[in-house]
Amino acid sequence: MAKTINNDPNEMSFLDHLEELRWHLIRSTLAIVIVACVAFMAREFIFDIVLFGPKKMDFPTYRFFCKIATFFGVDSEFCADSLPFTIQNRTMAGQFSAHIWTSIWAGFIIAFPYVLWELWKFISPGLHENERKHSRGFILVASLLFFLGVLFGYYVVAPLSINFLGTYQVSKEVLNEIDISSFIATVRASVIACGVMFELPIVIFFLTKVGLVTPEILKKYRKIALVIVLILSAIITPPDVTSQIVVSIPVLILYQVSIYISKIVVKREAKKEKANAK
Repeated sequence: MAKTINNDPNEMSFLDHLEELRWHLIRSTLAIVIVACVAFMAREFIFDIVLFGPKKMDFPTYRFFCKIATFFGVDSEFCADSLPFTIQNRTMAGQFSAHIWTSIWAGFIIAFPYVLWELWKFISPGLHENERKHSRGFILVASLLFFLGVLFGYYVVAPLSINFLGTYQVSKEVLNEIDISSFIATVRASVIACGVMFELPIVIFFLTKVGLVTPEILKKYRKIALVIVLILSAIITPPDVTSQIVVSIPVLILYQVSIYISKIVVKREAKKEKANAK
């Protein structure tokens, strides 16, 4: 590809940046595909143990809530022997399609740290040395938050959603025979949505760095943020108050942590400005 002539030999043109971005995207996609191929071959583990785990009543979340209900002497659906619904496939290529797309999403989740690393390699040359120094833990922290969100979605949001929606009936005349694509979509939405929501401190960090967000703004709109969190909780969880509260609590904690992170960033930027003014 022809390169634009620059006055600075070390400066890249716009087309050079696009070419660089293209290769980062290619390597990220290749990593996802490789992990997806491994997940594709581990079909029994991915489906029988991981994906269909929340359908079985011996799932850790159900046992935990059952013990709580037993302790307080309350009857609970979490103590049932099985969930009253079946998973079925209605299309010729339904199971194969579910296998392919589940493997791809598994590849994305597992390869997420590498995708972040490729993103960081693309944006880090545009940062100052001090900014790179203060952002060294970006990949580790962002990956940790993402996986914490994925685990929270899998062990809390997904089983609560499956237990509520799978047992809900408008009439005993209507049987719950859940299509495999619908079941997988419920688990996937719970896991991915929580993984993304747990990245809130990282998002606030960068928004504060570019001056779009300040601690004062976050405090001022705390009540609005609470409403937004409850709306998001209602979207990714079944429409019962308990599930929404369970999901909203960690997000509100992350919001408070984000305010603290924003304060740190603002203080560092103020110190940097003072140092440059001298």
